Amino acid sequence: MGRPPTLPLKKKDGWYLEVRNKGAKTGTVLIRDTEEAMHLAARLYQNTKDVIILGEHRNGKKVEGEKKKAKKA
Repeated sequence: MGRPPTLPLKKKDGWYLEVRNKGAKTGTVLIRDTEEAMHLAARLYQNTKDVIILGEHRNGKKVEGEKKKAKKA
């Protein structure tokens, strides 16, 4: 057995959502290229699963929306 990685993995660019079985603590993270594709996937799974939208990530970091920045100012 080798050593575990010491650096956390960087997230790819895209829109993230988590899909879980109802009542579960963990789930599967799905990545989509566009916001529309993410919302389409969320609608697809929402009838049978719990869907949590994690938002957009760029350069390994979460992108804060312009609406949130405008409210703070």
